[in-house]
Amino acid sequence: MGEGNERRVAVVAGSRTPFVKAGTAFKDRSPLELALHSVEGLAEMHGLDPGIVDTLIYGIVIVDPRIPHMARDVALRGVLPDTVRALTITDNCITGASAVAIVHDAIVRGRADVGIAGGVESMSNPPVLFNERASRTFLDAARAKSLGPKIKALSRLRPTDLAPDPADFAEPSTGLTMGEHCELMVKEWGIPRREQDEIAFRSHMRAHEATEEGRFEEQIHPLGGVEEDGLIRADTSMETLAGLPPVFDRSASGTLTAGNSSPLTDGASAVLMMSEETAEAEGFEPLAFVRDFEFVGIDPGEGLLMGPGVAVPRLLERTGLGLDDMDVVEIHEAFGGQVACNLRAWEQGWKEEAIGSVPEEKLNPNGGSIALGHPFAATGGRIVAQLAHELERRDARYGLISICGAGATAAAMILERS
Repeated sequence: MGEGNERRVAVVAGSRTPFVKAGTAFKDRSPLELALHSVEGLAEMHGLDPGIVDTLIYGIVIVDPRIPHMARDVALRGVLPDTVRALTITDNCITGASAVAIVHDAIVRGRADVGIAGGVESMSNPPVLFNERASRTFLDAARAKSLGPKIKALSRLRPTDLAPDPADFAEPSTGLTMGEHCELMVKEWGIPRREQDEIAFRSHMRAHEATEEGRFEEQIHPLGGVEEDGLIRADTSMETLAGLPPVFDRSASGTLTAGNSSPLTDGASAVLMMSEETAEAEGFEPLAFVRDFEFVGIDPGEGLLMGPGVAVPRLLERTGLGLDDMDVVEIHEAFGGQVACNLRAWEQGWKEEAIGSVPEEKLNPNGGSIALGHPFAATGGRIVAQLAHELERRDARYGLISICGAGATAAAMILERS
């Protein structure tokens, strides 16, 4: 990695489905359908010859047990050749960034010349789970070789066993949800409700402006008549946001609402990456190059979503770059409060030396996850492609990516143009 690479890795194109609210336009589409559509978009929208792709690293967080190897199914059922090396990964909210890193390393080491990194999430279609007794009963009945034993096994069921267990997004290590953890963070860092709402408001206004100006057209592969992201609220206001009730801490001290939190989202994304030499040979103009990246894990008790407070300073120190060198800064907006906390950590120093502040005009200029949505494994690909396009649009040099992750992880990445 870094400046001494013999092979520079280019971000050539990005393709994603529109991002929509869970339970709406894509509720009848499987994760595999969404994933296939994102990869097919690279061929249909950007002229990729699928036959030149060497590797596919594709992620999903809410794994569909019927398709445990999502990446391989994408390769076999879609436009890619059967010979593609396919790897399915799951790394919570930083899955997309991890996929990009794996493809990057494969290209740098010469194991691949062309790779696709991506991810998908269908929050509309999580696996349906049952309690332990019901699960055991169904398995015993399925394994019974005759009708009598099947009936005997099923007779153990009680009416309450037939109610599916709801999906639980609590952290296994703490028992708290990400929102509950973020409430603890904003209290510790003294982040007021208004500041969180301001971050959300800017996200919607900028995403709306970017959509109206067509900045996402090269990235979004329309699906089923849906051509734009479906979560942007162009008509919201600070007054509207201020009127929403808190959802994680319902007491008077609660500040996180549905308005300043990222919504449950369906969507998929894919990023096309090539060695610099291959891009030139194949006639692709790189949008940007991957300069370097950093992944960290921290103690969940110290702030579940505070990983960027460590990852970004370490990345900047290793590359010899400063926060002031960054022309665009893309921070994943899991919550407005999480963004504010990590900005404070960079300004004041937290576990690492202070690195400074980010001017508002450089921060998420096309909106972020609060407005665009957050399909867990697809977010990293969306941010990488969005930043690469923005750097090209501005003819800017450096862009920084910061993504917090459940499990108290984080990813930081620098893209550059030169």
